Amino acid sequence: MATIYYDKHADPRALAGKTIAVIGYGSQGHAHAQNLRDSGHEVVIGLAAGSKSWATAEKDGFDVREVADAARNADVIVILVPDPKHRSVYEKIAPSLGRGRTIVVAHAFSVHFKEIVASPDIDVVLIAPKAPGHRMRELFVEGKGVPALVAVHQDASGHAKATALAYAQAVGSTRAGVIETTFAEEVETDLFGEQAVLCGGISELVKAGFETLVEAGYQPEIAYFECLNEMKLIVDLMYEGGLSYMRYSVSDTAEYGDYVSGKRVIDARVRQTMKDVLAEIKDGSFAKRWIAEARAGSPELLATRAKEQSSQLEQVGRSLRAMMPWLPKKEFGQPATPPAKREPAGVA
Repeated sequence: MATIYYDKHADPRALAGKTIAVIGYGSQGHAHAQNLRDSGHEVVIGLAAGSKSWATAEKDGFDVREVADAARNADVIVILVPDPKHRSVYEKIAPSLGRGRTIVVAHAFSVHFKEIVASPDIDVVLIAPKAPGHRMRELFVEGKGVPALVAVHQDASGHAKATALAYAQAVGSTRAGVIETTFAEEVETDLFGEQAVLCGGISELVKAGFETLVEAGYQPEIAYFECLNEMKLIVDLMYEGGLSYMRYSVSDTAEYGDYVSGKRVIDARVRQTMKDVLAEIKDGSFAKRWIAEARAGSPELLATRAKEQSSQLEQVGRSLRAMMPWLPKKEFGQPATPPAKREPAGVA
């Protein structure tokens, strides 16, 4: 069984009187910084010179400095920038680090895959909230919190876990529950979930279903609704009550089709591919490929992004979403165009 920590397990004195430098002020950074400040802690923001977030952080009332300056007098340094930037950030703050300092990360990628190799006399911990930053902030303001993961990579002080739990409490996560894990487990399961299921797996399943219907002669608009639009309805049911609640909520026909066809689509070959993907994550192959890609300017990422945004699936989706005024406007890529009108048969 998992070990789960709540407010009663955290001692805020572990952070008392300490200055916290939050490096980065994006999705996670702004939420961590504001929650920490509301919990009574002194927070300074570290950003690169010329960062687009500088003015935003200052407008929000923070003392904003360049990265090395922010870390110089901080007791706890929280690195909340994209994974490929962690090494350069660490190189800037390393001269300021020493006994009694703590590094906090929200994702274990850089530490586990040795982009950051911390000095042995500092603590290195993980607090990974399981929600986007804006949601983390919203729930904190409501007096609630998002669940998080906690792990200790390096405990030079003997008090690393106490610091991590106090930090989790300060950002609101011990209100919901903080699950103990390891750096390896956090990053390997996170990357696998993204690639095999949540992003890669679902995206390719949607695309394959859409293309199968269109190639069989069905209208793209109908294929879009059946293979992408209705997915939210199903995922919401899963989110609220697991697979059993989803199957209870759909028709018996849909449930039966789930049982007899699902395993044919996600068959033994697909499961073996998932194992292969996991193996590449665990042995560091994916990390090396991604770091090399990022340092080269992300040519493969950018080219693939452009290609995907111009696909038929995306073009049809933009057109149909333009007919749904209740949806928030979150379009990327080509502008939406109204779908072609087809007059009903027999109408003059």
